[in-house]
Amino acid sequence: MNTRTNESWLADLRADGDLRELALADLREVVQHGLPYALSRWLSPDDPLFTPLVEEVTQETLLRVLGQLNTFEGRSMFTTWVHKIAVRIALTELRRKRWQDSSLDELVDNEESPAPPRLMADHSPSPEAKAERDDMMAHVRRILEQELTPKQREALTLLGIQDVPLEEAAKRMKTNRNALYKLLHDARLRLRRRLVAEGLTPQEVLAAFEQK
Repeated sequence: MNTRTNESWLADLRADGDLRELALADLREVVQHGLPYALSRWLSPDDPLFTPLVEEVTQETLLRVLGQLNTFEGRSMFTTWVHKIAVRIALTELRRKRWQDSSLDELVDNEESPAPPRLMADHSPSPEAKAERDDMMAHVRRILEQELTPKQREALTLLGIQDVPLEEAAKRMKTNRNALYKLLHDARLRLRRRLVAEGLTPQEVLAAFEQK
């Protein structure tokens, strides 16, 4: 049983070397222990999609947590905060894959989900929105080329765009799971700083792709 305090979780995840790797392994276990029970309300554990979803959500949760450590305010247990992040990521992923269920819709209506209900609709963009989207994509591509190392671009492409499983991505890049977490985390930080320097926010970039 893990007995870390909130402070020790934060300190270990910010550390280097063995401390960080052990904390990530423990946190992975925490997430994967709680997710099946939470998700069983909307997707049967016997469904062949269930286990891959848990793995995918766990991966994204750890990356999200590493990028948001500074936002944890200590109002709850650290693991409770992480679990809420995991569930919200899972619900967003369920909606993205269009695994429809009325109880899921009811829950999303009551949760502070990062994905608004309109995203479930399949609308073609207007010509104006398409032009803005194309301009933003060109801008993002330029930033990726200028700001990231080849390894960071490869990691972002494999995990963030092509949805390659973490273990397979690590194998292709001849690295390990925790090193890949760190590589992608650093890439996202560099992208965020560059966007801010150019007067953009991640929300504005995403908004361009949501407009119709």
